[in-house]
Amino acid sequence: MKEEKAILALADGSCFTGKSIGALGETSGEIVFNTSITGYQEILTDPSYNKQIVTLTYPHIGNTGTNSEDMESPKIWSSGLVIRDLPSEKSNWRAENSLKEFLRSFNAVGISDIDTRKLTRIIRTKGSQSAAIIAGKDCSEKKAIELAKDFPGLLGMDLTKEVTISKKHLWKGEGTRPKTALKRFKVSALDFGVKSNILNTLYSLGCDITVLPATTPAKEILKSKPDGIFLSNGPGDPDACKYAINSIKELSEAKLPMFGICLGHQLMALAFGAHTEKMKFGHHGANHPVQDLKSKKVFISSQNHGFTVKEKTLPSSLEITHKSLFDGTIQGLKHKTLPAFSFQGHPEASPGPHELNYLFTSFLKDMETFHG
Repeated sequence: MKEEKAILALADGSCFTGKSIGALGETSGEIVFNTSITGYQEILTDPSYNKQIVTLTYPHIGNTGTNSEDMESPKIWSSGLVIRDLPSEKSNWRAENSLKEFLRSFNAVGISDIDTRKLTRIIRTKGSQSAAIIAGKDCSEKKAIELAKDFPGLLGMDLTKEVTISKKHLWKGEGTRPKTALKRFKVSALDFGVKSNILNTLYSLGCDITVLPATTPAKEILKSKPDGIFLSNGPGDPDACKYAINSIKELSEAKLPMFGICLGHQLMALAFGAHTEKMKFGHHGANHPVQDLKSKKVFISSQNHGFTVKEKTLPSSLEITHKSLFDGTIQGLKHKTLPAFSFQGHPEASPGPHELNYLFTSFLKDMETFHG
């Protein structure tokens, strides 16, 4: 198949001409940059990237190919992929397909051979903005700019309903549980766009997990008498998910242990009375330093979020546990009287740093203490 031309355009009129590395066609979304060196397959299949065009700042992407085991969900959710260089050959013993084949199999649009350093500087200076990619014979700068401007942006957009499951199910997990797994607990996980590795991490620690649609009412969740509630990651504006915020408010009245990650962290904060805001260009990468304010230890974390909890709006019931050393934004919260806590980053990240895995065992300890 011959190489086709592709154009990336931003809403501010910036244009980049390169080569198509995926399906032919057009796509639009909010453009962000991610500083991870590895993990492009996990990034593309993470539902949190729904309606986002991902620019990878590391120049060589695709050298390890793709495989069926490293999927965070059954499909590609990212609206598009932007890279500097696609190696001509994949080289990894686990590789099943090339990145190009992977993108085309899911009808995903991508572009290579552009100056991603220049693009990243634009995003850092002007902030995340709407963008579009057109790949194929009919691409033009004018059409791409118009398509970019037509995308309304993520502010006020509820995307959890697009990525959540339709029916509840019991998570089967991957592999076998180690003999060292802690006491089994029944966990109800609200799926706002959950990554498989989060559920596998809880499963490996001995949890029996029922995954529930994002719109599940609190009364229905409590009917199964769970030992704890998990609030997952996901895409879009947290403030638009009023149904989830209301459910979390009702669930908190049961005083069950609760743990939220990423969007789940933001939704928990909103349920307790805080506010969120859109960030200039967000946090996307696997190398973000975060400090535990109690121990003063610094952890390297994986991040993927474009919204943050506003510190000045925190109610007296919430306490900050972690902060970003990049910009001082809130990374962790806990309730002062309830067994509820949350983290903005991704302690389960694979590939990525695993030093924040203690957050999962903290959740288990909360359930053990609560249920005696």
